[in-house]
Amino acid sequence: MKIAVLGASGRAGSEIVKEAAARGHQVLAIARNPDKIAAAPGVTAKAGDAADPEALAGLIAGNDAVISALHFDVPAETLLAAVRKAGVSRLLVTGGAASLEVAPGVRVIDDPEFPEAWKAAAMGGIAFLDALKQTTDVDWTFFSPAALIFEGPRTGSYRPGTDQLVTDSAGESKISFADYAIAMVDELEAHKHSRARFTAAY
Repeated sequence: MKIAVLGASGRAGSEIVKEAAARGHQVLAIARNPDKIAAAPGVTAKAGDAADPEALAGLIAGNDAVISALHFDVPAETLLAAVRKAGVSRLLVTGGAASLEVAPGVRVIDDPEFPEAWKAAAMGGIAFLDALKQTTDVDWTFFSPAALIFEGPRTGSYRPGTDQLVTDSAGESKISFADYAIAMVDELEAHKHSRARFTAAY
């Protein structure tokens, strides 16, 4: 496939670029500083600002899908406007874990111990997902990671879920950026969660 990855120089974005290219996809890696994107076969790095939907639409036109690994300072409507104008039908989004359920009707962010410093960013992710849920003309997927996503080895394994936080036998929810990227590219290829959210953890 031909895919565009936004935020391609970040920790999640760079791993997604690497994973997709390794599987033979043609990757357009877009970042504000494309010189930070590692050169690799099948990867074309370009400068782009996702906050400018007109310019972004011109960059991503002709791709089969867009994967966003951006922070939530770019609103959903801005990104959706660019995707619509470009005529790209699929949008996959690197989301947040805060809205995953830990019990019926109880989200990660509802825990009294949820760090106050993380709440603003977390609420940005929740608002982004809420906006996507109102969208019917773009084939979107929102990928919430485990509660802890860290720089670690590529194990090639993970356990998928939907709206509930996935935890291990010790009650921990975690995944490496490398394995997160595997789950994202698996979804790109398998297309199991159309207009839905999913998650993955060890």
